[in-house]
Amino acid sequence: MEFIPNKNFAENHLKSFIEKHILDYSKLRNFDYGPQNRNNISLFSPYISHRILFEFDIIKNILKKHSYVKVEKFIQEIFWRIYWKGWLELRPSVWNDFTSSLEATETDQNYIDAVNGNTNIKCFNEWVLELKKHNYLHNHTRMWFASIWIFTLKLPWQLGAKFFLENLLDGDSASNTLSWRWVAGLQTKGKHYLAKSWNIEKFTLNRFKNIYLNEKADAIIEDNLYELSKLTYSSSEKRSDSLIVFDTNLMIERYNKNYKNIYIVDLENEHRKIKLSENVINFKKKLIHDISSKYKNSKIVNQNEINNISKSVKEFDVIYPFIGENFDYLQRLEQSLQLNLNMILENEDLYCWQFSNKGYFNFKNNIPKILGKFVL
Repeated sequence: MEFIPNKNFAENHLKSFIEKHILDYSKLRNFDYGPQNRNNISLFSPYISHRILFEFDIIKNILKKHSYVKVEKFIQEIFWRIYWKGWLELRPSVWNDFTSSLEATETDQNYIDAVNGNTNIKCFNEWVLELKKHNYLHNHTRMWFASIWIFTLKLPWQLGAKFFLENLLDGDSASNTLSWRWVAGLQTKGKHYLAKSWNIEKFTLNRFKNIYLNEKADAIIEDNLYELSKLTYSSSEKRSDSLIVFDTNLMIERYNKNYKNIYIVDLENEHRKIKLSENVINFKKKLIHDISSKYKNSKIVNQNEINNISKSVKEFDVIYPFIGENFDYLQRLEQSLQLNLNMILENEDLYCWQFSNKGYFNFKNNIPKILGKFVL
């Protein structure tokens, strides 16, 4: 398993998966065969989370080759990512509360043992090592991992979500945060996910056996009630000759011809609340350089360079980076440098997010309507 930080590689990988593996996805997707055999899953997520691959382009390419009935499950999984993003956009205080809680949460020896793979649970320890080495875990394994972290090791879910964001190449503020909340029983109140020994044995083909887990734990309870907020931004027109881009939305090809200057922000760890591992930072840097190399009007910039540019330019368009670390940084930048920022959003995102006001099943019921508008 290797993730190459390159747009051409991602696009070729997409073609290969559609040709060779997608029709087996539904029946094989829950099996984790280990990091050396990932043919049963797509491995698109590190590219989708940086928008090297656009969700709707993926769906269009799939439906050119296969009927919806044959690939329905895979397309639903793509829409899960869109749903999570919309859910968080409508409730941004969930992200703010999560990041704020990290400042007040103290670590102890149990946490240190967990993040170093020194627990008495063999499978968990191996997953920690796999995560740090490959910066990826199978989605089913992420559920097991989170459940063990919360209910067997009894560690705060926030620290587990932070650990994932530090080490995952596809770390995504919405999918990651809300998935951890779902396992804990906070996302769907009182409905939590408990890892079971038999389930791990079955879907790892008995690589792990006789695992001692807390299989009768109660869901986590919180006092916070998150009311729906109105979306802060709407789809907007070009207002500036300068465009700012972040690593969470690198779809420059849609806007390249419209701008004199494109500034791709290289956000270093010193400006992040959650410090990313060296592997993850390097992956992002290489992706940014690969994208920048395709456009003569683009330049990779750091904090000092942004400061210098802002002395003469105060108005920028911004490809919307979504609620998360990049958006937090952008808000600080806007205030400290007194910038006038115009957010550019995709019509597909805005249309889908209106259906993220409730649970996923409500969103799922609207997938035919979404496909009819943008794909079919």
